[in-house]
Amino acid sequence: MRTYLARLAMLAMALMLVLSACGGQPAATEEAPAATEEAPAATEEAPAATEEAPAEPFVFGMLLVGPYNDNGWSQAHYEAGLYVEEKFNAKMIYLDKVNPADRPGTTPDQLAEELVAQGAKLVIFNSDDMKDASTTFAKANPDVYVIMASGDQVWEDGKVYEPIPNLTNIMGRMEYGKMIGGCAAALSTETGKIGYLGPLINDETRRLAASAYLGAKHCWEQAGNDPAALEFKVTWIGFWFHIPGFTTDPVDVSKDFYSTGFDVVISGIDNPVNLAEAQKFTAEGTPSTGVAYDYVAACSAAPDVCLGVPYFNWGPDYLTAIMSAADGTWESQFIFSGPDWSDINNHDTSAIGFVKGDALSDENAAALDAFIADLAGGLNLWTGPINLQDGTAYLADGEEATDQQVWYLPQLLEGMQGLSASE
Repeated sequence: MRTYLARLAMLAMALMLVLSACGGQPAATEEAPAATEEAPAATEEAPAATEEAPAEPFVFGMLLVGPYNDNGWSQAHYEAGLYVEEKFNAKMIYLDKVNPADRPGTTPDQLAEELVAQGAKLVIFNSDDMKDASTTFAKANPDVYVIMASGDQVWEDGKVYEPIPNLTNIMGRMEYGKMIGGCAAALSTETGKIGYLGPLINDETRRLAASAYLGAKHCWEQAGNDPAALEFKVTWIGFWFHIPGFTTDPVDVSKDFYSTGFDVVISGIDNPVNLAEAQKFTAEGTPSTGVAYDYVAACSAAPDVCLGVPYFNWGPDYLTAIMSAADGTWESQFIFSGPDWSDINNHDTSAIGFVKGDALSDENAAALDAFIADLAGGLNLWTGPINLQDGTAYLADGEEATDQQVWYLPQLLEGMQGLSASE
């Protein structure tokens, strides 16, 4: 009996233990977090699968005839390339010193091929002496866009026109800038003798030297001076800048001018070496000044003797052409851009500008401003009667020159000293 009762007691205790265990255990899901309660949605912070990668920049190449930092012509082009990079999704690659002296045995069209190999889809040839090479390259590479600065190949009214669909000519109407520079020289000269430092002789350099003369002549006469008392002499060095053994040294030419009574020298070459010589002569007791060329900051070479600088602003036209190449709206065309007369120094709109120099007096600066306003109002100094240097009539009385007559000026003008053609 005790055995049975003992077993019964043991069973009762076991049952109580089981019930106690079941009553104290929490439900399996009572406090467990829901599987999706705090977990982030799978796509909440992940980048959208359709987000596009940044577009690759449009690569353009540039061939510079001189150093990219020459304080003149080539630097103006180089900084225009930087302007394009700033305004558009584009990348510039370049080669400078593209000339026979610095790169013997190579041609610009060969060097352009190097730029294409580096990814260039458009190539800018920046010097008149590269014109033939730009034509050769454009024809051999019809899928590459070409800008020829200062050429006339695709000018339908030009003398050498031929359709080249992937080539565009761009040139600024520097004739206006040179007129302004010539005026500044005539207003400032004390001797009435103005020298002009010329590069090589061609259509471009003749018309620019002649434009400087027309500006000087106009302002000289407007100031009440005797027209016959103005002396304007051009000396050519043989290239856009000095190449030892090949050109005349422009430093020597500047010295010759300043030492023979020419108290103002206008630069027509790619760097402002005339200013350094003007500074030396002034320091030695012979007051001398100069007009720089090409680049907006060229007066910085010698600010105290600089009357000013007519400069090219290639950026806006290069930007428009490069954008058209990138978006497929490219057209082969001849672009001959003038100043924005509302503000010739607006770097977003004006292809030609003029910065006054420290050597220009307040009185002469005011007279120069009046001359610029006259040009803006329609004054055209390329109006006859104008004769060529040999006396041949070029423009009849009251006749205004066409773009072709200005562009292809065959000689210097009557009243100018210097060679009209290479000997």
